[in-house]
Amino acid sequence: MRVEVLGCSGGIGGGRRTSALRVDDDILLDCGTGVGDLSPDELSRIRHVFLTHPHMDHVACLPMLVDTLFAQLKDAPLMVYATPPCIEILQAHIFNWQIWPDFQTLPAPDSPVVRFRPVEWGETVTLGARRIDVLPAIHTVPACGYRVEGNGGAFAYTGDCTSNDSLWKALNAHDRLDLLVVECAFGDSEIDLARRAGHYCPELLVHDLAKLGHDPRICITHLKPGEEARVFEQLRRRAPQRALLQLRGREVFQL
Repeated sequence: MRVEVLGCSGGIGGGRRTSALRVDDDILLDCGTGVGDLSPDELSRIRHVFLTHPHMDHVACLPMLVDTLFAQLKDAPLMVYATPPCIEILQAHIFNWQIWPDFQTLPAPDSPVVRFRPVEWGETVTLGARRIDVLPAIHTVPACGYRVEGNGGAFAYTGDCTSNDSLWKALNAHDRLDLLVVECAFGDSEIDLARRAGHYCPELLVHDLAKLGHDPRICITHLKPGEEARVFEQLRRRAPQRALLQLRGREVFQL
């Protein structure tokens, strides 16, 4: 199983791309601006998109992805997996004929080029040899994370989230976790903002990592633009025993 970081920043500018991971060549976890760096041939192989929540930095490329692949999706629609509230938000505010066409009705209502598949916390989706478990996550809007297990190992992606017990219990329910991609948006001086915005800072994240029964390599995503080095150094000092990696984009992990 191949995992590629297409985007991992909390914003844009200076080569930064927002949240998106590619699993093998056909699955996206989130659909932020990093998807735009894929070639037309690479885009054509995407068939499944798993969204953590509907915030713009995680869905920005989804409308254009569907539009770009329109002709190729007429026989096999793009499958978009998300919680029911996330789907409702996308339908009401993006695929609404005002911001973007409603591709659920094109080229015809009975043969759309995109289909939304509701998923719930604790559910499992199986795609070939890959098992995708839907993880609980707490953010300012309904959210989830994903754990993906294939023949070579397992990794988890939290999406945007903040302190909670349920996420870590869900990860501990499995006997393997090789890689964890977890957010840490703010520095410790902004802990109150992190709580209000539904994000982690180093203090909150290290407190929650103590709940994890595994010892995976930990990749930090969604760092505040311009503050990446400072926030990551705070985290490294708080968790010197952890195998931490600051994601910058284009990293590839082979599991």
